[in-house]
Amino acid sequence: MSAAREAAGAAGAWGAEAARRARAHPLLRERALVGGAWVEAAGGGRVEVVDPGSEEVIASVPRCGAAEVSAAVGAAEEATRGWRARLPRERARALRRWFDLLAAHREPLAELVTLEGGKPLAEARAEVDYGASFVEWYAEEARRAYGEVIPTYGHGRRVLTLREPVGVVAAITPWNFPLAMVTRKVAPALAAGCAVVLKPAEATPLTALALAALALEAGLPPGLLSVVTTDRAGADEVGGALCDDERVRKLTFTGSTAVGKRLMARCAGTVKRLSLELGGDAPLIVFEDADLELAARGVMASKFRNSGQTCVCANRLLVHADRRDELAALLAPQVRALRPGHGLDPAATQGPLISRAAAARVGDLVARSVALGATPLAGGEALPGVGPRFYAPTLLTGATPALPICGGEVFGPVAPLMTFRDDDEALRLANATRAGLAAYVFTTSERRAWRAAEALEVGMVALNDGGLSTEVAPFGGVKESGLGREGGRQGLEEFLEVKYMMVGGL
Repeated sequence: MSAAREAAGAAGAWGAEAARRARAHPLLRERALVGGAWVEAAGGGRVEVVDPGSEEVIASVPRCGAAEVSAAVGAAEEATRGWRARLPRERARALRRWFDLLAAHREPLAELVTLEGGKPLAEARAEVDYGASFVEWYAEEARRAYGEVIPTYGHGRRVLTLREPVGVVAAITPWNFPLAMVTRKVAPALAAGCAVVLKPAEATPLTALALAALALEAGLPPGLLSVVTTDRAGADEVGGALCDDERVRKLTFTGSTAVGKRLMARCAGTVKRLSLELGGDAPLIVFEDADLELAARGVMASKFRNSGQTCVCANRLLVHADRRDELAALLAPQVRALRPGHGLDPAATQGPLISRAAAARVGDLVARSVALGATPLAGGEALPGVGPRFYAPTLLTGATPALPICGGEVFGPVAPLMTFRDDDEALRLANATRAGLAAYVFTTSERRAWRAAEALEVGMVALNDGGLSTEVAPFGGVKESGLGREGGRQGLEEFLEVKYMMVGGL
């Protein structure tokens, strides 16, 4: 019996426990934060928050609209005036206090991520650490918004540049990393001297509200960070209001390419600065000289984290034809050993997908691909006994570019193995997508590694490793995977404008 089937029924047993923990949670906030005040929506509407592992309702939040957005932007505009005037070291100290509170509340924050997002607690703890690292990093980078002195063009003149905060920032974050995607945007914006109005994902607002509560406790001024919650039906109203408001000078968004395009078009009316981290279709290339055990570890780390619901997870496994069977033999037992279950269950290593629709979509992609010739070596089935949002971790062989499973971002726990015969074919297949976020390369040849890294049309490449996300390096893509970078010094620059200053009469 597979580990997946052994878990049948286990997730449902955690439903009551999830609801109990949510009710007693020390960081639970069920109101929006606008201008430093915890408020209800003007219309009185509420949005239920559901535990995806059991489909139990665990909380509710206000269904905000344009009125709350306008009030939050006004408070942000007021807060920005004082915040940008503070010395960089003062902003750094406030961010450091926020980081210390995140570290002190690691376990309750991780539990909240699991309750509303579904990922296993071990992964949720890793997300808290990862998310907190951005607050720590930008507490340090707040002191490093350097300008420059440019060699002059004429006697008696000096040429300088200054770096100044862009102004009020609107941030729209996704559900798959409800903590880290908030801190990765908010921390550099605050470090640069900006205020932020945040719209978290409709499915996962509780973590964002908890982060904001800790930011207030750390001493961030009222209005500097507002959190406006809503549901899917209200997302267009809230997002549209943020895009249309002339007081908002920058929009930063992580989500699908389709939504990113709509936001980009809507922001044209006010010519906002944009950072867009959009969809991925990451290839993972295993050349014939690769260390296959290392490659297998890389596949497991990249593909099945958060049940495949990450924008940088390996979406297509491109394996040299002579090594495919060997790699498949290494991967299949590891995939079968993954245990789907409720995120609170210590034995679970794979959580649910975010919705029934997501699970059904993944199942449809697999079924149509199998009908066209793919072969499941592991998984390939829904898990209704575990829960309606679960899908078995799956390994497919015999995949080709023509199959539905290889036609775009899967966002589920399915690894399709495709083959190639030479380096040029591997790179051609890897680049045959409109996305360009991340890629993974496994080879023992330094020459081949450099050639592949330079030829791949992506913003990030990991060599002989299944992970690449870190606060110290710029994260972002090319082509239809977005604009701008998050992380590293480049992440701070996204929230700064360059002002040229000519000093004459010298």
